[in-house]
Amino acid sequence: MLAVILCAGGSGTRSKLPENKIFYELNGLPVLVHALSAFAPFADDIVVACRGEDEARIRPLLAPFPMARTVHGGATRAESVYSALKTVTADMVLVHDAVRPFVTPKIIEDCIAYVKRFGSGICALPATDTTVLAKDMQEMGVHMDRADLYTVQTPQGFYTEELRAAYDLAAARGKLGEYTDDSMLYNAYAKRNPRLFLGDPCNKKLTYPADFLPAERVGFGVDTHAFAHQDELGRGIARLDLNYIKLGGVLIPSDRAIEAHSDGDVVCHALMDALLTAIGERDIGYHFPDADPAYEDADSMQLLARVLDMVWGKQLAVQNASVSILAEHPRLSPYIGAMKQSLSAALQCENVGIAAGTNEKLGYIGEGRGITCYATVLLRPAARPET
Repeated sequence: MLAVILCAGGSGTRSKLPENKIFYELNGLPVLVHALSAFAPFADDIVVACRGEDEARIRPLLAPFPMARTVHGGATRAESVYSALKTVTADMVLVHDAVRPFVTPKIIEDCIAYVKRFGSGICALPATDTTVLAKDMQEMGVHMDRADLYTVQTPQGFYTEELRAAYDLAAARGKLGEYTDDSMLYNAYAKRNPRLFLGDPCNKKLTYPADFLPAERVGFGVDTHAFAHQDELGRGIARLDLNYIKLGGVLIPSDRAIEAHSDGDVVCHALMDALLTAIGERDIGYHFPDADPAYEDADSMQLLARVLDMVWGKQLAVQNASVSILAEHPRLSPYIGAMKQSLSAALQCENVGIAAGTNEKLGYIGEGRGITCYATVLLRPAARPET
C-alpha cells in the first residue's frame, strides 16, 4: 500500500500571488490538480495537508481522485507532514511539495523502487554551480566541492513507521520547527542516511514570481492575397496608394494592387495569425472580420499592435519572428532591411528574420496572380513593459 502526502499549506508570500500557489492555473488546471494527477495512478491514499481556510476550495478539486482527502496542516511544513502522517495506514509513504506540478512518472517509480530496496528514496540533482558558504550574502566563506553537493527535491519516500517514529521523536523534543525537509529530519532521528536517486530539472518547485510565468510557445501563420492590375481596381482591392503595396508596414512600388478589405499587408496578417495561434486564440478573420466596415482599408500595423497587446496580456513577449514571402513581383530584396526595422519596432523584438523568394514561375505565385507569406514566432515569458 502506498500513501502520498502533498504539502499544500503555503500562503503565496514569496510568489507575490494573492492566494495559495496551489490554486494558480497552469494550462487551465490548478497546480494542485497537476500534482494529484501525477500521483493518482500510483497511490492508494493521497493526503493533502492544507490550511483550514483553503480546505473548502480544495475539496471540489479532489472529486476526480477518490483516493484523495484533506487534513489540516500546522504552522510549519514539518508540522503539516506530521499531521498527515498520523492518519496514514499504508506501509510506504511519499512526501511531495504540491507546488512541484511537473513531477514525472519515472521520478515516482524511482522513488518507490529506492524505498523498496534501501528503505528511503530522496529525489536530488547534482549541483552544477560553484558553491560557497556565506552568511547573509556578505563576505564569501569556504568553497564547497560541488562534486559532493546535491540539491534536494521531492518526492521523498520512506517506510511509514520509520518516518513516523522519527517525527514522533522530533515532536517530543520540540524540534519540528527546525526542519524544512523530511530527509533532514529522518537523518537526524531515524539515525539512517537517506538514499538519493537522480531527479529531473523539470521537477521544479514554483516559488518566486518568475516561476509562474508561462512557458515558451510557438506560433505559425500564413496569409495569401491576389493581385489585380491597376485598371482592374474596384471594391475589395486595397488602394491606399495605387502605385504601392504595403508589406511589413513598408510601402513598396508595384504595378499591381492587392485585393483585400484592409490594406492587404500579408506579412502583418501572417504574423498576427502566428501570434494568435501561439496564445491559443482564433485567427484574424475572427478578431477583425472583413465583413466589418470598421476594418475597410485598415492599417495592419495598428491591428498588429492590438494583437501584441493580447500577447502581453498572457505575460508573453516575442523572442523571435521568422517571415518568408513568396511573390514573383515586385522585387522585394531592396526593402527587406526596412521591413525588418519596421517589424522589430512593432514587435519590440530585435530578432526578426525575413526571406523573400519567387515560386519559379509555378502556380498562382509564379504566374504573378498572388502573394503568400508564412510566419513563425517564438514567445517567451515576460511581464508587460511599463509605459
